[in-house]
Amino acid sequence: MIKNIHIPAFGRPFKNNAVFCVGTGRMGLALQKEYTDHLKMVQEAIQFRYIRGHGLFCDDMGIYREYAMDGETSTFYNFTYLDRVMDSYMENGIRPFLELGFMPEKLKSGEQTVFYWKGNVTPPSSYEKWAELITATLNHLIERYGREEVVSWPVEVWNEPNIPFWAGSMEEYFKLYEYSAAAVKKADPRIQVGGPAICGVDTERWLRSFFEYCIKHKLPLDFITRHCYTAKEPTQLGHYTHHVMHEPTFMIEELKETRKIMADYSEIADMPLHITEFNSSYSPICPVHDTTFNAAFIARILSEAGEYADSYSYWTFSDVFEETDVPKSIFHGGFGLVALNSIKKPTFYTFEFFSKAGRELLYRDEHLIVTKDGDKYVIIGWNWHDMRDDNPSPDESYKLSLPSIGIQALLVKQEVGGSHANPMQTWSNMGKPRSLDKKQLKILQASAKPLQTDAKLSEQNGIYEVELSIPCNHLCMVEITPVDDKTDSYLGYRQEEFYGLK
Repeated sequence: MIKNIHIPAFGRPFKNNAVFCVGTGRMGLALQKEYTDHLKMVQEAIQFRYIRGHGLFCDDMGIYREYAMDGETSTFYNFTYLDRVMDSYMENGIRPFLELGFMPEKLKSGEQTVFYWKGNVTPPSSYEKWAELITATLNHLIERYGREEVVSWPVEVWNEPNIPFWAGSMEEYFKLYEYSAAAVKKADPRIQVGGPAICGVDTERWLRSFFEYCIKHKLPLDFITRHCYTAKEPTQLGHYTHHVMHEPTFMIEELKETRKIMADYSEIADMPLHITEFNSSYSPICPVHDTTFNAAFIARILSEAGEYADSYSYWTFSDVFEETDVPKSIFHGGFGLVALNSIKKPTFYTFEFFSKAGRELLYRDEHLIVTKDGDKYVIIGWNWHDMRDDNPSPDESYKLSLPSIGIQALLVKQEVGGSHANPMQTWSNMGKPRSLDKKQLKILQASAKPLQTDAKLSEQNGIYEVELSIPCNHLCMVEITPVDDKTDSYLGYRQEEFYGLK
């Protein structure tokens, strides 16, 4: 069934926070060349403002050190690698959204670790030394990059303390937050600090307890953070984790519920809400991340999440990532927008398309948004469906009537889906090689590009008529811009003479 939609001339602001922040793996990965290659690719196309990841204080970054001399133990802070990483971020036009974690070896109080790279998640053996580490690190960054720059970098305390990413109790996390927030403000009271960075486990109890503790003890709290994933229970199969997804509106409902809880506290109600991690699956070995399904699925979330959250950071921008182990092949179910060997995945284009969306929202439904910026329309459409039921969803078809922006306009459509911008399918057609030769790499790079088509629009009674059909597990973007037609200035040019076309 074709939906006939008459688009109004005026709308309302589009709350599009899709490019505020993006996730990364642990910070030490930024020392790898392929990581920085991927970051450059992402920034050239999408231009995220902030980047957030784990491992700032892990030993591979080498910041916290102790040494003994004359029978006494002293603390030494080594910022060599931190400077290298931050310089790379700044060169690529992206700022850190700093996460304070995990525990340095010399400050740990126990042996509990997470991930392949064994990030220690125990409380500090000395909260005072932990606080000094935070203040010293921020003071160093201020000295190197300038105070007015660094005060614009948000600081989040820890990561997911409501699951085994924190070996202490809830009350011990509150103590960690108290010391950490005070240490941040000691460096500069203007630096924004927040938490509790929880995932979707026991959410309400954690949020209310955290809010009440901060209010009771008058702790610095500038924003609220949490994580959102839409996966149901996992199934393990060989090297991979497989998930069935909730509806994408599952995340939207989580955001509404978080805002409802925040609204019960006058001191909290109007604070920014940052989703510092989100994705479909929470596993870095889930093949869904590499699919055109994921591109369309995530588009539905981006179309509305800004109504409730001030940012939502996709986890992650790159498959240079090592939570479960070193990646085993080019497509291994990694979180990234970019696969190994610098192959853009379908969801890369979800964020690129939303980075181009207009600031004015004219129309939105479950499969489409129509936006405008000045005299330019940007239309984004998606149609997601879990194909494991072997029953593809029908095309989502529209006939849009848009107020004209000139006598003539150019319509450019980019499409992701099927055999276009679907390199995992091409990789599968190749026989799923574990490593690539140069010819295979070129084929995959070419297969990762969207299909681009264009058409000329002419206004009729002040209206453009645009027909759009979105097949199952496809994503598309349509850009419409006015044309200043110069054809008459090319005397004697008649393309029908050699193309047979009008």
